Amino acid sequence: MTTALKQHQIPFYLPSIGEEEIAAVVKTLRSGWLTTGPQVKEFEQAFAKHVSADHAIAVNSCTSALHLALEAIGVGPGDEVLIPSLTFASTGEVVMHLGATPVLVDCGNEFLIDVDDMESKITANTRAVVPVHYGGHPCDMDRILSVARRHGLRVIEDAAHALPARYGDRPVGSIGDITCFSFYANKTITTGEGGMVTTNDEVIAERVRLMSLHGISKDAWKRFSAEGSWCYEITAPGYKFNMTDMAAAIGISQLEKCHDFWERRQWVAAQYDAAFAETPEIRTPTTELNVQNSWHLYVIRLEIESLSISRDRFITELNQAGIGTSVHYLPLHMHPLYRERFNYQVEDLPRAARLFERMISIPIHPQLSQEDVEVIAGTVNQLVEEHRS
Repeated sequence: MTTALKQHQIPFYLPSIGEEEIAAVVKTLRSGWLTTGPQVKEFEQAFAKHVSADHAIAVNSCTSALHLALEAIGVGPGDEVLIPSLTFASTGEVVMHLGATPVLVDCGNEFLIDVDDMESKITANTRAVVPVHYGGHPCDMDRILSVARRHGLRVIEDAAHALPARYGDRPVGSIGDITCFSFYANKTITTGEGGMVTTNDEVIAERVRLMSLHGISKDAWKRFSAEGSWCYEITAPGYKFNMTDMAAAIGISQLEKCHDFWERRQWVAAQYDAAFAETPEIRTPTTELNVQNSWHLYVIRLEIESLSISRDRFITELNQAGIGTSVHYLPLHMHPLYRERFNYQVEDLPRAARLFERMISIPIHPQLSQEDVEVIAGTVNQLVEEHRS
């Protein structure tokens, strides 16, 4: 670094856990019911209402949610599923777990799936499309649904980043055929580990619920309650994907704070927008007028042609200054698995590859103070000033 930057310690993320969540977990521990039970049921009902969905099924991760969603629509060997290359590993892995082939699609606007590229890759074997609401910005769902309906495809939304996002007047969670959410530790609300499947299709909901707990017939958890029976039937080879009551207790409290968390994230995003407005070497994320961005991520893009250092070196210097960062993500087509199994080359999805070389995720979460935000933005701007080419 050409100029010594003041050292700070601002982690990339801190969960917002309060006394309410702690009390809820303690109450659950004292209840004697720790695994799937009444707290999970309450969380499901509250969540379904929150996103205006008819059904919500709580599970142990968004990965499990995606797996169950694909299984519920019958994805299997010989099928193809369209997914964006710019996404987390799980979006593609669950497709392969079911014996199907993930077909990677390039980026269009603001890191989101390119609908034209998506449509061009539809074949007779395509069964579904999985748009990812990257960073919390909803995809162009009207176009995606129009293309999907025209070709007889199901739409499963990967909404791991997208609570509480909205597309027009509709909450994400009630738009596509199935929507999958994440409650991982760094998400907009957390249960530590956890996920949710939402749908308005009763048949899909029943299949997801059945397969989430060993394929045991309806309301399996009740067999250990006073109203239940020791007798149960296995009707399909299901999975062990259920959520615990301890996790759900946290989720109920977090969901009540969801709007407040979002307001703080939106405030942080606005502060960054203003701080970088006069820095042409930094491209900030934009939000379409007809959507509500959940602001799970705030991803800046470096105009590296105007800088004397690479993106990787820029990250190193931010970290040396005590600013936590991340990169979301190395596109799937650039990973060894996809290169070796499916013969992808870097140039096959050029926009995703180009974005990857430039992107940096900087902290955005409710725990950030005004001073934290000023330090982060000031450090980024100072590094740009030092390394202008």
